[in-house]
Amino acid sequence: LPGRPMHLDGPAPAMAHGSGAVMLKCVVVGDGAVGKTCLLMSYANDAFPEEYVPTVFDHYAVSVTVAGKQYLLGLYDTAGQEDYDRLRPLSYPMTDVFLICFSVVNPASFQNVKEEWVPELKEYAPNVPFLLVGTQIDLRDDPKTLARLNDMKEKPISVDQGQKLAKEIGAYCYVECSALTQKGLKTVFDEAIIAILTPKKHTVKKRIGSRCINCCLIT
Repeated sequence: LPGRPMHLDGPAPAMAHGSGAVMLKCVVVGDGAVGKTCLLMSYANDAFPEEYVPTVFDHYAVSVTVAGKQYLLGLYDTAGQEDYDRLRPLSYPMTDVFLICFSVVNPASFQNVKEEWVPELKEYAPNVPFLLVGTQIDLRDDPKTLARLNDMKEKPISVDQGQKLAKEIGAYCYVECSALTQKGLKTVFDEAIIAILTPKKHTVKKRIGSRCINCCLIT
């Protein structure tokens, strides 16, 4: 899209599948209400959804170019609520990369990454790379949010905490973003594509503590 900062070329909306582009499947998981749907809608439409936000985002595909080769990145939303525990894994087959999302201002969602989401992916898709994604970073300094957390004797999840957990669970890398301001948003999906295309022997250790974790803070 014109005017957007490019690390990888794109994305541009792409609904046609007859272009000869390679299809990549990206599935987003995580607790309910951590901003998964807004993350996808903001990226796919290059705009934060100001009005109606559905519980689950309709499947969408964006066109990206990596090293001169065209890809279609298919974006798949999932519902984090327990009611969907049996249905959710039906979207997992043929996935190329997962994004495990938590809100940096929701410590319970951070805790559930290790307790709920990593075990689920290990059970249903043990060999698929995944990224750890901190969402809603625009709320880290929001007075009302900080007051609410303080009342519960909690505070926002730090970048260091995200990095540490990513290393502990074997994530490809840790990135964080705001769907509202779009800070770090494109980096999330750039890194997801790179995770798919990078040979497994070069993942995790080399990415942890290097460019992947740092780049999200500059964009």
